[in-house]
Amino acid sequence: MTTVQEPALIIMTSLKMIIRNLRLVEYARELGVTPVLLFTRGGDEERLRELMADPGHPLSALGDLCPVPDPSPASTIAGVQPLLRRYDVRGALSCGEYYVEAAGALTHLLGLPGSGWPAAAISRNKMFQRTALPDVSPRWQAIHPEQRDGLSLSAERWPGPVVLKPVSRMSSSGVRELSSVDGLAEVVAGYPEHETLLVEERVVGPEYSVESLVQHGEPVWSGITEKLTNEANGSTFVEIGHTVPAPESSPSQFAELSRVHAEVLRRLDFRDGIAHAEYRIADERVVLMEVAFRIPGDGIAALWGLATGSSMEERLVDIALGRPTRYPRPGRRVRHLFLDHPYGVLADVRSKGTEVSWTTSGERWPELIPTGPDAGPRCCAVLTAREPGDRLSAIVDSGERSVSVIVDAPLGTDIHLVAERAAEDVEIVVAP
Repeated sequence: MTTVQEPALIIMTSLKMIIRNLRLVEYARELGVTPVLLFTRGGDEERLRELMADPGHPLSALGDLCPVPDPSPASTIAGVQPLLRRYDVRGALSCGEYYVEAAGALTHLLGLPGSGWPAAAISRNKMFQRTALPDVSPRWQAIHPEQRDGLSLSAERWPGPVVLKPVSRMSSSGVRELSSVDGLAEVVAGYPEHETLLVEERVVGPEYSVESLVQHGEPVWSGITEKLTNEANGSTFVEIGHTVPAPESSPSQFAELSRVHAEVLRRLDFRDGIAHAEYRIADERVVLMEVAFRIPGDGIAALWGLATGSSMEERLVDIALGRPTRYPRPGRRVRHLFLDHPYGVLADVRSKGTEVSWTTSGERWPELIPTGPDAGPRCCAVLTAREPGDRLSAIVDSGERSVSVIVDAPLGTDIHLVAERAAEDVEIVVAP
């Protein structure tokens, strides 16, 4: 007698990441596909099992858990073998950065829709990206661990400021601007000994990301997101704002940005899924900062959901399962703004209007419900991923941010003003 296996979708992520994209789990279940969460073995497992048993939490829709030792392709593929015997695995995707290559490897080996293994590997390493795409990259040089002793770069060949960045980190971790290469060796010595670093020319100009949904190697939708960082106040490049769709400053620049992005996807042979690539426009030149084949961070997927009225997570599940999909044009403009905070121990976050969502302790983002294109401006959410008792200090990477607001408005509205007004309604209370 033949046993019919349940169809399943493997979602590779962590508890911290999945709470931003819970619709992945719910929608798979609605399609009659069992969502299985694959994660790195450790502290999340007990809590994940508790949430699976809680009928009031979206993670109760999970059908199974698959802990693995680490996110490497070898560990992941070994870890999924029991799942392959229990389920008819129809798709796999990575929610977050760590499992991008593992998801690309698994889908490649199983013949399922996915980024493609080479594309996934390239997207996890900035040096690989620079090597594959030299003509759209900033001027750069790799610094391998064994090259640190006696490191010296000529200020004549490297005039002006440079940016130092680790090749495989995420969330702006370790990215620093230096006024010149004169003190480079001293700064490099402060990084872990095993890390390969890049030194790059400092590209000055507005920054954007381009999100694309791709099936069978063809983009079915692309959208441009305006990015804001804290670079004006120091030597770091932490993202503190995203606006979708990006206000069009120059039709010719946006046309060139779209052209370069399409060329990047083609040359990296990206097959199926979502692509998130970051660029700067310096004069008329579009320069690639990095490309990642996974759901964009900071809730950008949720912003596009509000802008278009359609869930991006649902479309990602469709693509992973090989279902034809499409995505609508945006009807509203949405901004996610991270707020400055006082230094000290976080005591409370208060809001005059929108309820504060403590996403870490609540273990979910609030439901963000789209509205009509002509509805008035509104504050959709006040979010904090920090907890009372956390120490707030300088924002040197994404993990140091504390509170943010999400607002939306009709396309013709000054979204910057809407966001600033929402920020004024928020008070961050700290103790010394």
